[in-house]
Amino acid sequence: MSLDESGVAVRRPKLADLVIGTLKKRISAGEYGKTGKLPTESQMTTIFGVSRTVVREAIAALAADGLVQSRQGAGVFIVANAASPFNAIGAESSNKISVALNVLEVRMGIEIESAGLAAVRRSASQDAAIQEAWNDFQRLLKLGTPTGKTDFAFHRAIAAATNNPFYIEVLDGLGSRTIPCDVASPWGTESVLTYEYQAGLQREHLAILRAISAQDADAAREAMRQHLSLSQERYRQRLREQNKQD
Repeated sequence: MSLDESGVAVRRPKLADLVIGTLKKRISAGEYGKTGKLPTESQMTTIFGVSRTVVREAIAALAADGLVQSRQGAGVFIVANAASPFNAIGAESSNKISVALNVLEVRMGIEIESAGLAAVRRSASQDAAIQEAWNDFQRLLKLGTPTGKTDFAFHRAIAAATNNPFYIEVLDGLGSRTIPCDVASPWGTESVLTYEYQAGLQREHLAILRAISAQDADAAREAMRQHLSLSQERYRQRLREQNKQD
């Protein structure tokens, strides 16, 4: 444990956990391809600025999770169709609004507490990372370009500020399903991806940001609850409209 600039106790994650989190994020993003080869052990020590021991610990953890496998003399490769509890949402049903509502329900169970913990545990640098993600969203919104990735980055930065790697792992596992307004999401449509819709999200994000920055855990939880509840209501409305058309 150590203290941040505000004197708040912060539990710093192990170096191996940081490497694991980054590799999982890159694997989830498809950076290495479904069965792609990871960088060599030597390359990863340079990329992450850690020792070989840390790299080996990270690879061992990923292998234990069934995400990668070592091939003697060839290197470490991503396991094709690696097992994940989130893969249970099949392609056939993934474009249903009811599934989007299920995802939001799961997020409420996780991210409300995540916001509260972030308010208490966040360091100054983590607070800055949340602010930076909000700024990126604002910049893209003004440019009229997709904001889904920066929306995800905002929520992920909050998860990181809990200093509990499992919050990040859950969001990474949900991937593009996390942010319904992302163009990569099965539920992103032109009727949703409007300036007004995204500007509303940004106002809700600002309330969360301010509460976390002020280290007000109760306000952070309430702001996140309000944000996700409003998202639920927006999708319930879409479902009602869809049912009327059917």
